[in-house]
Amino acid sequence: MSLADGDTDQVVSAKDLSRADIETVCDRAAEIERSPPDPARHAGTLLGLLFFEPSTRTRMSFESAIKRLGGDALGMGSVESSSAAKGESLADTVRVTEGYADALVLRHPSEGAATMAAEFVDVPLINAGDGAGQHPTQTLLDLYTMRENTDGLSDLTVGIMGDLKYGRTVHSLAYALTKFDARQHFISPESLRLPRSVRYDLHEAGANVKEHTDLDAVLPELDVLYVTRIQRERFPDENEYRQVAGEYRIDAAGLDAARDDLTLMHPLPRVDEIAPDVDGSQHAHYFEQAHNGVPVRMALLDLLLDGGRS
Repeated sequence: MSLADGDTDQVVSAKDLSRADIETVCDRAAEIERSPPDPARHAGTLLGLLFFEPSTRTRMSFESAIKRLGGDALGMGSVESSSAAKGESLADTVRVTEGYADALVLRHPSEGAATMAAEFVDVPLINAGDGAGQHPTQTLLDLYTMRENTDGLSDLTVGIMGDLKYGRTVHSLAYALTKFDARQHFISPESLRLPRSVRYDLHEAGANVKEHTDLDAVLPELDVLYVTRIQRERFPDENEYRQVAGEYRIDAAGLDAARDDLTLMHPLPRVDEIAPDVDGSQHAHYFEQAHNGVPVRMALLDLLLDGGRS
């Protein structure tokens, strides 16, 4: 698989993204921000949005991205108003909708759904989140945000804090950071630490990983702090959620020990993980991060739809 050479039409997992792939997308996104492409480039292109879970940023940024490229988006509407409510299988849904669109974006509550769906279609398919599994385009915009606010992606010390068990953005980001030899510090309650399978994969990839239950000890070392919300909707037991909800929260005073150039990120939506008094600080980059979803997804779509031509 290589986005750089135009040899792929599926983006399902961050594990499959090479360092060259990531750099290609980031470079193209930077070009797009400097000089937006001619909308005629992809005039008439239709992007199918298959969202089986709620979404604001991901869905709207994909729709914005394809329209800014000169194409348009088709949505299936709510799950309740779609044929899925009648019992149609995901395989049949994607096989039907590939006949209506030039590429598909899929979000689904079941881990592995995008991998399965990709086996049934010939058009480009992008995983926009599959349960607690992967969210590769979020990872691409996360890395782009890091690159734009640091000296580059190499030699970074990154802290990732919050729900590490159910957070798909965390899993995708951790895999991708191994391609850049980042030092990764994972901060969470014991009950929400990284899944054993993810820890094993990171170890096999030679990742420099440390786990903590407290942020204070590691905060002064960090170039980037990536905060995630507790994924309430993933918990099988509401009581388990209540035990950890609100346990990890950052306010302006809590960042006193941070480096002046710390980049604070969050994939959003936030609940109460980051207090509003942080929003105006030099550390806050999470709204910029959300904005970066547009140029990064424009770059990815441009590469997938145009065979890697720049």
